[in-house]
Amino acid sequence: MRLLTLLAGLSSLTLHALPPAPTSSIKAGFAERDITPGIGMEQPGGYGKSFHRTFHDACKVRVALFDDGKKTAVVIGLDSLVVPRQIVLDARAQIEKATGITGDAVLICASHSHSSGPVGMVMPGEYDTASDLVKKLAYEESSCADPGYLLRLTHEIVAGVVAANQNKVPVQLGCGFGHEDKVSFNRRLRMKNGQSWSHPGAGNPDILEYAGPIDPQVGVIGAWDMQGQLVGVVVNFACHATTNPGGISANWIQYLEKTIQGGLGTHAPVVFMQGACGDITQVDNLSTSQRPKPEEWSQLVGGRVGAEAIRVLLSMPKITAAPIETRQEVLKIKRRPPSTQRVAKSLEIASKPRVAGDSTGFLFAKEILMLDHLNKMNPLVDCEVQCIKVGPACFVSDPAEYFVQYGLDIKKGSHHAFTFPCELSNGIVGYVPTEEAFGPHGGGYETRLTAYSNLEITAGTQMAKKGVELANQMAAEPKPEPLKAPPFSQPWTYGNVPPELE
Repeated sequence: MRLLTLLAGLSSLTLHALPPAPTSSIKAGFAERDITPGIGMEQPGGYGKSFHRTFHDACKVRVALFDDGKKTAVVIGLDSLVVPRQIVLDARAQIEKATGITGDAVLICASHSHSSGPVGMVMPGEYDTASDLVKKLAYEESSCADPGYLLRLTHEIVAGVVAANQNKVPVQLGCGFGHEDKVSFNRRLRMKNGQSWSHPGAGNPDILEYAGPIDPQVGVIGAWDMQGQLVGVVVNFACHATTNPGGISANWIQYLEKTIQGGLGTHAPVVFMQGACGDITQVDNLSTSQRPKPEEWSQLVGGRVGAEAIRVLLSMPKITAAPIETRQEVLKIKRRPPSTQRVAKSLEIASKPRVAGDSTGFLFAKEILMLDHLNKMNPLVDCEVQCIKVGPACFVSDPAEYFVQYGLDIKKGSHHAFTFPCELSNGIVGYVPTEEAFGPHGGGYETRLTAYSNLEITAGTQMAKKGVELANQMAAEPKPEPLKAPPFSQPWTYGNVPPELE
């Protein structure tokens, strides 16, 4: 009896000596859904038609959901070229019906994978009221979304959010920035003629310098359950997904995922949110070295960004409280209409048989005629700007292929510790260059007037200002810091000695 009493007493002392189990007021859930297109479907990413012939790796819906007990917010990364506005509106309505999560708290971002499913550029029925010529140019000569695939995409977005909501658990969150400056380059170069050209070609003797910066920051959010197991990761980085490893693919994002999961020995989902990369790709036009093959290039970009994300994950302080807030506003922004003279010239070109060796002339004549129809139907475009705060992190969206300078401006103007610009989110309005790019020393592919890219030249500034305004309406949370060491008591007795020589 004495022994049992002693053991019970020791057990009681041991239990009392144990630190209290950690608790958290923030929950998170992650989920994935498959959106791999079928062989033979259209491959978007250009102004003409192209079709998938082989498979490389799966395309996914990737969902991260955060719940602070008062509000739930969701950030969704799609392995897709773009996300059409109607898909966003339909998915939000279905998500609210299924989960109660309101649309202002759902951010849907496309990775801009040029090797993904048929989500654009022409939407079903978009040109049904156009002339016969323009209808032919739109439906037969342009990249078109597949109606069935769009329905599937919407369904899987909703299913992914429902699954993440069901999977949510109390978590410890971490946020951090890494630095990777060896895989992304500004593709616009200053030329001796005073203009800025896109991809003027490696070794071109008329190149002077890069026409703009890059954003080397790797934004990372990690979520661990209360036992320390990683449950999901969010990564934000600015670089076109144009490595195209061969066939249907999530592009270099596949290797981002593989690197993080392999390096940490986990199957936790990796949600990629594309940064402002309208003028940023993996191609260095100032390099005279031979370019890697597509597969190697995909591994290089995804591997280096993923390795940097691991470094950040391993060193970030963790928090157990992360207030959630959201802001949202839809701007009405004008299109740049083509001149009557240019429409007439384009009609002349597009009405004749194609001239051999001049596909560019036909292609952009086609685009001007399609834009002329769009401008007559809808001269104003909905451009949603959305901000979602998760503790010290703030996601700021825009619906464009957004020039990197705007992303840098948003980061500089935001008062949050970690600001993640997310382009191609909640809709698609094409390229939005800086105002400088439309000036006397501007130019290049991104400034061309097309049915895809046509907003007035101040559009980017309008969206950036609104993003900063909405972000700064929400209180900034303190930047997480490592836990302080206990107060000094005494030095290590093994080491507090003079040298021993004998």
